[in-house]
Amino acid sequence: MTAQLFLSAADPRPMYRQIIDQITARVMVGDWSPGQGLPSIRELAASSGVSVITVKRAYEELERAGLIVTRHGKGSVVADHPDQARGLLESELDQSLAVAAQHAARLGLGRAELHRRLDVVLDQASDIGPASAGPASAGPTSVHSVRPDPVIPEASSPEASVPGASHPDAAGSHPVKGTST
Repeated sequence: MTAQLFLSAADPRPMYRQIIDQITARVMVGDWSPGQGLPSIRELAASSGVSVITVKRAYEELERAGLIVTRHGKGSVVADHPDQARGLLESELDQSLAVAAQHAARLGLGRAELHRRLDVVLDQASDIGPASAGPASAGPTSVHSVRPDPVIPEASSPEASVPGASHPDAAGSHPVKGTST
C-alpha cells in the first residue's frame, strides 16, 4: 500500500493528530479497505520526519478508536469493521457541535449567525468542500440587518474540543509516503 499523508508544521494540530485525522479520513471514504496494511511505525516516522513516538501515539489512538488493529510482529491493518469507528467519530462531532452551541449561547449569538459561521468554516476546509447554498451561505450578513434568533440553549458536554481544519497544501506541508507489505 502506498500512503501519502500531508503533515504540516504550520497546522495548529499536533503531528500525531494530523496522522490520525488523515488515516481516519482515508478509511471513512473507502480509500483504505478493511485488512489493508498501514506503513510500519518506523517507515511512517522516517518518511514523515517525525519521531517514532509520535507515530506510535497516533497508531495507539487509532487502535483504541477501533479503526486499526495491530498484530505484534505483523504490523497494523485497517480493522474489519471500521464502521464502528465511524460511530465514535460521529459522537465526537456531536460533542464538538454541542460545545460550539455553548460558546454561541455565551456570546448571545442566534442560530442564523452560528449557521453562517459554520458555513464559513466549511467553505475554508478544502477537504470538506463548500457548504451547500442556502440562506445562511448567501454571503456575510450584518447582525444589525437581520432579526436575531433566540439564543441557543446550553449543551450538556463542555469537555469536548473543536478540532481545527487545515488545507493539506498549506505552506509548510510535506507529502509523506510509506509502504507496507
